[in-house]
Amino acid sequence: MTKMNAVGWFDIYVDDLNRAVKFYETVLGQKLEEMVDPTGQSQMMSFPADMGNYGAGGALTKSAHASPGIGGTIIYFSVEDTAGPEARVAKAGGVVARPKFSIGEFGWITLCQDTEGNMFGLNSMK
Repeated sequence: MTKMNAVGWFDIYVDDLNRAVKFYETVLGQKLEEMVDPTGQSQMMSFPADMGNYGAGGALTKSAHASPGIGGTIIYFSVEDTAGPEARVAKAGGVVARPKFSIGEFGWITLCQDTEGNMFGLNSMK
């Protein structure tokens, strides 16, 4: 039996999909792509992903079934250097909750809050 990674997909719930898309495209420097929800109950914009590579794909999702906000789960986006995206967070309407800090052999982390109130992290090796 093949072992699977712990995370296969993620949704970041939002109230204003256009505002959230603009925020993440600005901070991460990547275009999100429209995604059709097979149930027809949600609006989704996916992050670029190659499902054959390490890691998980995911999307910003507007749904009547869930709401954004700070909770017990944080998604960490892999970036070249957290300093670049961190510098764009406030300009994009978010908040840097904890500026770049070392996590030892695992690199560096920046903790942020997006325009919808969700906490997320940036992770890099430099």
